[in-house]
Amino acid sequence: MSYASAEMTDLDQELKDALAEAEAQQSVSGTSVPSGPQHAPKAPSEKKSFGLLFALLLMGGSILFIVFSSQDQAIYSTTVDELLADSSRFQGRTLKLEGELVKGTLKRRAEPCEYRFRLTKNQQQIDVRYPACIVPDTFRDVPGMDVQVTAEGELDADGHFEATHIMAKCPSKYEMKQKAAGGESAPHEMMIAPVEEASE
Repeated sequence: MSYASAEMTDLDQELKDALAEAEAQQSVSGTSVPSGPQHAPKAPSEKKSFGLLFALLLMGGSILFIVFSSQDQAIYSTTVDELLADSSRFQGRTLKLEGELVKGTLKRRAEPCEYRFRLTKNQQQIDVRYPACIVPDTFRDVPGMDVQVTAEGELDADGHFEATHIMAKCPSKYEMKQKAAGGESAPHEMMIAPVEEASE
């Protein structure tokens, strides 16, 4: 027998002795030593990892859904001339329409409440209807003062712009002082004519 074989035999014997000693100690305490290879129970971290992965996938899917659905609901800003140049492209979409109030076109009806006016940009004009009783104080037809308006709404089939919100650029204090010095009233002091009843 070679030296290496003798060493292996001694090692095997030591392992057998250690196992026998462990079995003897376990039998004294009332428990048995399992023989053969043992499989460790599944760690709870595997379940946690799967749950975390599922939650991340769900969150990612939700974010993608929000991003793509919000693209359909996005409000597109355009000007009067751009809208009239390609109105079919904007049909059925919510828009922010920018333009200047055409002098003398702002009218109001009390029953039912409605404002009608025209906006212009680059010599193009569009009729706007705003079915509301209240407008911003700065939304007034002031002689000698250009009123910049942003109307949010949709273009209808007849080519009118149906507004749901109106915003008007407020003149600066300096501009108002200059106009007042020239004898003009401030925008919130101006009166507007009632709109004529529309014939159906």
